[in-house]
Amino acid sequence: MLDNCKDAKERWGGVNDLIDKWLMERQELIVKFCDISTNPGSSQENTVERLQTFCQILVDYVSVGHFEIYDQLLSEADEFNNEDGKLLATQVIPKIQKTTEVALDFNDRFDDIHKVDDGIEKLLEELENLGTMLEARFELEDQMIKVMHNSQANLAT
Repeated sequence: MLDNCKDAKERWGGVNDLIDKWLMERQELIVKFCDISTNPGSSQENTVERLQTFCQILVDYVSVGHFEIYDQLLSEADEFNNEDGKLLATQVIPKIQKTTEVALDFNDRFDDIHKVDDGIEKLLEELENLGTMLEARFELEDQMIKVMHNSQANLAT
């Protein structure tokens, strides 16, 4: 996506925009998570609709991370010879991958609550587990942005 940019400022400015958009999507994910985990809904239809929206945002968020953001951060690290960033990526990305598996398993299980035999009680329990996992994931992603992107962005300007 950003490979055809003409100069470093244009290229890495585009990465800034991509990261900013992704972090806004993270914020939306957190809002939807808090909404459904603190107020699962008075009717099952309302809960199903909100849960489906949450699951879609969850899958979109983790997908953009793996297929766009991390690739761009690694490209930056290569271009700026950021050995600390590359080392961090080798340590952090496998941990993030584990959280992705949890998120996708949650989606597969709860994208349609009608299919879940143990209903809303199990949903709340698994939302708690998912919340813990997401918090850990966000910390890892923030480390990558700090070490890999923020330090490199200063060199590009």
